[in-house]
Amino acid sequence: MQRDYPLEKVRNFGIIAHIDAGKTTTSERILYYTGSQHKIGEVHEGETTTDWMAQERERGITITAAAITCFWAPTYTPEAHKKDIDKKFRFNIIDTPGHIDFTAEVKRSMRVLDGAIIVFDGVAGVEPQSETNWRYAEEASVPRLCFINKLDRTGANFEKSYQSILARLSKNAVRMQIPTGEEDKHEGVIDLLTMKGYKFEGQLGSEVIEIEIPAELKPDAEKYRGELLEKIVENDEEAMNKYLGGEEVPIENLKKILRKAVIENKIFPVFCGSALKNKGVQLILDAVVDYLPSPLDIPAIKGIDPKTGEEIERHPSDDEPFAALAFKLQADPFVGQLTFFRVYSGTIEAGSYLYNASTGDKERLGRIVRLQADKREEVKKVFAGEIAAAVGLKGAKTSHTFCDEEHPIILEEITFPEPVISLRIEPKTKADQEKMGLALNRLADEDPTFRIKSDQETGETVIMGMGELHLDILVDRMKREFNVEANIGAPQVAYKETITGKAEAETKYIKQTGGKGQYGHVKLNVKPLEPEVEGKKKQKNVHRYDHFEFIDSIKGGIIPSEFIPAVEKGIKEAMDRGIVAGYKMIDISCELTFGSYHDVDSSEIAYKIAASQAFQEAAKKAKPVLLEPIMKLEVLVPEKFMGDITGHLSSKRGLVEGMEDRAGLKVIKAKVPLAELFGYVTTLRSMTEGRGNANIEFDHYAIVPVNVATSIIEARK
Repeated sequence: MQRDYPLEKVRNFGIIAHIDAGKTTTSERILYYTGSQHKIGEVHEGETTTDWMAQERERGITITAAAITCFWAPTYTPEAHKKDIDKKFRFNIIDTPGHIDFTAEVKRSMRVLDGAIIVFDGVAGVEPQSETNWRYAEEASVPRLCFINKLDRTGANFEKSYQSILARLSKNAVRMQIPTGEEDKHEGVIDLLTMKGYKFEGQLGSEVIEIEIPAELKPDAEKYRGELLEKIVENDEEAMNKYLGGEEVPIENLKKILRKAVIENKIFPVFCGSALKNKGVQLILDAVVDYLPSPLDIPAIKGIDPKTGEEIERHPSDDEPFAALAFKLQADPFVGQLTFFRVYSGTIEAGSYLYNASTGDKERLGRIVRLQADKREEVKKVFAGEIAAAVGLKGAKTSHTFCDEEHPIILEEITFPEPVISLRIEPKTKADQEKMGLALNRLADEDPTFRIKSDQETGETVIMGMGELHLDILVDRMKREFNVEANIGAPQVAYKETITGKAEAETKYIKQTGGKGQYGHVKLNVKPLEPEVEGKKKQKNVHRYDHFEFIDSIKGGIIPSEFIPAVEKGIKEAMDRGIVAGYKMIDISCELTFGSYHDVDSSEIAYKIAASQAFQEAAKKAKPVLLEPIMKLEVLVPEKFMGDITGHLSSKRGLVEGMEDRAGLKVIKAKVPLAELFGYVTTLRSMTEGRGNANIEFDHYAIVPVNVATSIIEARK
């Protein structure tokens, strides 16, 4: 079976933004204009394609990333939208959530996409989650187009929003368009590269009509075009010389230079319009074709050979050995478990065996489907550069690598943020008991930021997530999808513990029974973990993990090497239990410096217990402290409430960091402990006659003040 689409005509991109900037509305317009659906679903009517979950439609927000495939013929080709397959480009699009509680969906989507459209609200400009999403895209080196949306809204200001991108995200953003009119006068856009105006007429704006640039906007358009051309020709010496010599550089050449610069993340083009009013979306699709990379334009994916540990790479070609990354699991009510994967090289057919390099297991790949949000289209074979989903894989998890067994490779895993909030949960009836465990495990497989743990002392089940809404939705899904009724406790903060000083301790664990005894003897040094230095050579005896480092400094085999892993395990278990209030300990460097062994009595369990006791003793002497999550808070309020709100934040141990004006409102930026923020949005609304709004996002962990720590420790006891 041959590939039905040339790779250079494939675009894998995501639509990402802050909550309420209009991502899903933009996705719906894209589906309509590309002919994938015959009617536009609106978020406010709960009829969108990509927001297909009941919880998404009720709340009018995106919760899970939805994958859709559609086809687009650029509007400037004379035979635009003919049915000929060779005129059209295949778009694999992922519509991601904007709410901070579902940030993992953006993070994992960025890992497998080649490009992104970042949507901004034309009134608010850059918002907190826009910054987080931009940072994820930077980490994954994903080329971006910017779309300033909602220019029809009262208070919309293209220039102000554009300046906020320059100030807060990147100096390399450049205007590709300017709007004709704003707020209720917003009619269309002016393309600065071609110096043509466009308006959108016909049914739902589906006819793109070229017009003359209005006389009053000519001077602005010429000025901004000059800035755009300078930014483009900076990236090409020949074009630069022509431009400086007063020659006109052909548009086709400018587009080629701009495409290369966008793919290398040297320029971020900025477009504008209003998705809700059907203005400007088609031109963004043309820009995806012109400037975002195909799988052939991105560097080869790097991975590790599991046999040798050496770095190897795979190129985006059907002829290379198969390599793919599982980036998302989803429970489907009709077909069971779906495993979304991105193919980086090679091909795979339905019915063949799939080798999972992360686990070493083989599974039969029964069916492969291509997704249209919640609808499925079966395919027999997938090729390099494509995104698809496998049905019914049992052992696959997020971040697992699928590959050719003869040429194994393990691709870099996706890292996810740690959960910051927890809830106690218990089944309502005995019948729900077993079903609850099953449901929680299925949900945890789908969502890597959702964790479950059992409290050893109380026997309770605790669920942990990224925020109140996150856990609320998961409990709701448990009820609807798995028919499990549960009672939940009040939200708890996920505190952590660490040490601020250095200390050492020595422990001998000796136990004599009738037969063989137990003997373990270790001496440990503990100190705060120092940040990793880039480029620093890794030492063989140093085992570095997230938030923990173990150094094996045993010389001359005074503790046999087979017992060293048991010592490390004992330390890790002691760290999980904590010593101040029983919370997990982080950011600790622990060195094993000395010990001894007994020919007969030494055992793994003895060293594990000795290490655990020595660690606890040393940590108690190393000035242990409690840590709490500090959140970045942005509050939007009318000016008359500003004094009340800042005073209220101070009473919540908040630190106000700055204020600014935005669309007639005051924006207060502060850092506040999560413990003080439960139910804050409700309080804020009652204080501001319902006119205040807040965005809350995790920032960092900080030491808890002594008076607060004392009450937390007392409560834990």
